[in-house]
Amino acid sequence: MLGIVYLIPWLAMLGSPSHQTTAQAIFNSAYTPYALFISLGTAGFPSAIARRVAYYNGQGKPNSAKRVTQTGFVIMLLSGIICGILLYAFAPLLASSSPVKSTSDATLAIRALVPAIVILPSMSALRGWFQGNGDLKPYGLSQLWEQLVRVIVILAGTYFIIEVLHKNYIQAVYISVAAAFFGAVFSYGYLLVRLIRHHRGEPAAPALAEDTSVSQLSKTLLMISYESIPFVIVGSGITLCQLVDQLFFKQILIGSLHMSAGYTQYLYTIFSANPNKITTVVISLAMAVSESSLPLISGKLSSVKTSYKSIEKLITDNLKLLLVTLLPMVIMISALSYPIYGIFFNFDKLGAHYLVYNVVQSFALGLGIDVLTLMQALRMSKLATVTLLVGLGIKLILQWPLVFALQGLGAILATTIAFCVLILMGLHHIRRYYRIHLRELWAIIRLNLIFAVILVVVTLLLNHVLTAVVSKMLALLLAGVLGLIYVAVYVVLTNATGVAEKVFGQRIGLNMLHR
Repeated sequence: MLGIVYLIPWLAMLGSPSHQTTAQAIFNSAYTPYALFISLGTAGFPSAIARRVAYYNGQGKPNSAKRVTQTGFVIMLLSGIICGILLYAFAPLLASSSPVKSTSDATLAIRALVPAIVILPSMSALRGWFQGNGDLKPYGLSQLWEQLVRVIVILAGTYFIIEVLHKNYIQAVYISVAAAFFGAVFSYGYLLVRLIRHHRGEPAAPALAEDTSVSQLSKTLLMISYESIPFVIVGSGITLCQLVDQLFFKQILIGSLHMSAGYTQYLYTIFSANPNKITTVVISLAMAVSESSLPLISGKLSSVKTSYKSIEKLITDNLKLLLVTLLPMVIMISALSYPIYGIFFNFDKLGAHYLVYNVVQSFALGLGIDVLTLMQALRMSKLATVTLLVGLGIKLILQWPLVFALQGLGAILATTIAFCVLILMGLHHIRRYYRIHLRELWAIIRLNLIFAVILVVVTLLLNHVLTAVVSKMLALLLAGVLGLIYVAVYVVLTNATGVAEKVFGQRIGLNMLHR
């Protein structure tokens, strides 16, 4: 939530809507390749290190766990340096292909992220060490500190640049982008302090025979790399789609449709940069649901012959929980798109329309990531990778004709269609081995169709009121009150249709909070 809420004061300090649009375009053009380079730089090593550390600790081999972590740390340090050099070198090319008016501004913004990308992979290796030891407090708090310090630097730096030094708002964008480095440094320091304390209070390990030879270590690291590759590819799926939009949108609109750089930047900001900040909440919820099911399913696979029914029930329950939480969120954000968009950005009807399209797309993205995660949990990592690559191929094929015909909506449609195909392929692969009770999902879909019809009628009746709002405080009040009413309506419908009992085992009420 920190990554969304800070936008309100940050954009207000930047000034006019045109300044805000330019800032968001530059900021997003830097962060999308940065996110991809982070994925490539870590290559899934942190979670793989965590699994190996947990394995060796379970085997009573703490020295092997330390050796793997130390070597993984060095590899991640080198990986960060290499990725930093590559990002710095490719910054002009990435900037020139991005839908921004000033290539030089975007180049500097991308390069401002190089220090962060150098240190983040090795820091993630430390997180993997704590996670593998079952000490989740440093793992979670380090992420919280990283984001908190980043937001503080963004807001304080922007205020200092604009209000104290009276400099150009573009310089405030550079500071805001570079804030990722300050957050990473603080988080790194916190992890190192916890690591020192951990070693000081750690009892001496018993002298057991452990194979910590170079050959054994090399085999372990190769195994980690092999395990990590499918995870990093699948984990980068959404970022890769966003990068396709960033790198090809400008070429189509300016090169083929002969639109101006200013209009292209504006369109990119309202169809991608802005709504992505809001739809991240939907995707994060989907990832939380999928990740909560992953260890439960993985645990059952050790005795798969006797656990088929349990695994099938877990898969079905996962999809039911995802639909019952994601669908109403998509419907409610769509119904309140104009005030929500105005709260975070500015009151723009076209921007609100694109938010509706994006939130529908986010449902496809969230469901797609969930299906891919299920496949990985079911030991179908190769199939999951191939499925994602097919989806990305469809995205690339559809990008030019759809963007040429529909501009921003075309890019959204290309991603949505690609992920819908990906979802169907993934479910087909899963159903070859496990029976998914898809009929149980129909009750949830029917419930949300009823909910959607009710909200469409209410939105049409209140359309004049919703679109007349010009105050952020009033928009916040309106969205908050209507949002609570919509949630209450959904809860009543969920109980009345019996969906609550099918998904949660009981009716939704205050008594659930005391369980």
